[in-house]
Amino acid sequence: MIRVVFGGNGFDTFTPKEFTDSYVKFVIVPAGLDGAAVARLPQPLTLDSFDELPAEQRPTVRTYTVRSVDAEQRELTVDFVVHGDTGVAGPWAASLASGDPAYLMGPNGAYSPNPAADWHLLAGDEAGLPALSTALEALPPNAIGQAFIEVDGPDDELDLTAPAGVKIQWIHRGGRADLVPDDQAGDNAPLIAAVRAADWLPGQVQVFVHGEAQAVMHNLRPYLRKERGVGAEWASISGYWRRGRTEETFRQWKAELAKAEAEA
Repeated sequence: MIRVVFGGNGFDTFTPKEFTDSYVKFVIVPAGLDGAAVARLPQPLTLDSFDELPAEQRPTVRTYTVRSVDAEQRELTVDFVVHGDTGVAGPWAASLASGDPAYLMGPNGAYSPNPAADWHLLAGDEAGLPALSTALEALPPNAIGQAFIEVDGPDDELDLTAPAGVKIQWIHRGGRADLVPDDQAGDNAPLIAAVRAADWLPGQVQVFVHGEAQAVMHNLRPYLRKERGVGAEWASISGYWRRGRTEETFRQWKAELAKAEAEA
């Protein structure tokens, strides 16, 4: 992972959210094109802002968690998962130099740890790790809970800050999330088995589960919402990405899923 700190005059228009899963959408201008064209668009930017640009000049939009905000220093920190030259945002983040411009939309968010919960269950992969890390740091000192984090291997484990009563368990899938075979991903992601095997503690649980969509939405969500009976008001469960899809086609997939569930 690469950590990038953003600052400058643009912070004047950035209003931090109180949510630990706050996210922003980065507007990534293709190499060789005029980034100032984005700055000249009506503010604030939206996903529809780029329709007036020629197709070959439209930037790419990618969504990332806000890892932290320092209002005094007027800085925004974001952690990026980087897979070498693969993808759009990872290589862009890895190529940034001090003083380079960045354009973003947001923030938005919906979840923060509820101190009224008796215990907390958190789970995710690398994509969900920044939000999960922020949530762990925001838990009250006396919090009880379990956190399950799926990564490639031992070298990808991070030192996280969490209350003494929250147990962190790292799960190793044995390869990059986008390249491991199907028997280690999707319906067979090791994160699923780890969460299902976890001790179910007494009292009211608050759930935060975010990661690869097939594992989260088609496996962990039914387990937690239906089998374990966790109410919607106590559950933040969402896919952050899906194997084999870009963010554009992933947004389309999520819209189709929401429509199907609404009709059902």
